[in-house]
Amino acid sequence: MTLDEGSTAASEDILSDSLQTLYDFQPITYTSSGAPYTYTLVCPLGHQHSDICDKPVVIRLLTPDTAAANWSLHASSIWASSVHLADNIDKLNLESHTKSKLPNDPVRVLELGASAGLPSIVVAKLYPTISATATDYPDEALLRTLSENVERNAVAHRCRVLPFDWARCPAHILQDGYRFDVVLAADTLWNPDLHSIFIDALRSTLTKTPTSRIHVVVGLHTGRYTIQRFLDSVLASGFELESLQERSIIGSVVRQWDVSRESEDDQERRRWVIWIQLKWKELELQ
Repeated sequence: MTLDEGSTAASEDILSDSLQTLYDFQPITYTSSGAPYTYTLVCPLGHQHSDICDKPVVIRLLTPDTAAANWSLHASSIWASSVHLADNIDKLNLESHTKSKLPNDPVRVLELGASAGLPSIVVAKLYPTISATATDYPDEALLRTLSENVERNAVAHRCRVLPFDWARCPAHILQDGYRFDVVLAADTLWNPDLHSIFIDALRSTLTKTPTSRIHVVVGLHTGRYTIQRFLDSVLASGFELESLQERSIIGSVVRQWDVSRESEDDQERRRWVIWIQLKWKELELQ
């Protein structure tokens, strides 16, 4: 499917829109497999990027499909958590990473489970001196669409697309042998059985410096206990929390994480994403 062929929305997209309009149900995904998606960002970065952000940034994407054997990846959607990450790209504080680097040593940003690649493409659009790498499971159709999205938005010269199975060695995605200063992931916690290899991927790709950071943004559609299970595991694996927030998808309400809110109904859960920011424990840096 091309962008011009997506004029008829899939039935599930119509249902999602109807739920939001009629019942105030916030969708957790915005597209279905093969559907086009246009994202517009009114740049939040301020005057220091006025040459880049003097007008809204428009990004046009196709939603990936996967082989039937990989449907369980849930990579054939653009998730609300991915859009929220893109909307709040300034919260990554990438300028501070740039200041801590030596000349000719770019800040390296990795996205795990990138799907359509929205956060990586936004980073590449807004930060010309940053090197982005968008990765996902080695599924041919998925990676083809991800690559096409990067090309379509004219950022291929500073955003690489590479296959990465979290259970494998990441040597092939490292840039000149260097690990990454910032690692991003949106809605990658839905399957607790994958938490262990996901944490292994975080450990093997994040550079060991005091300033390196991980940002995991996740919806509540699989429940709070799944997220808490990840938190317990990742904090026992050499990381500590920089911050942990519940953020409203619409509006600017921010509150602290509370696993005891598990009893809230589905309508309320859909209103929030959890933003987890991690850094290395000091002992890991010694």
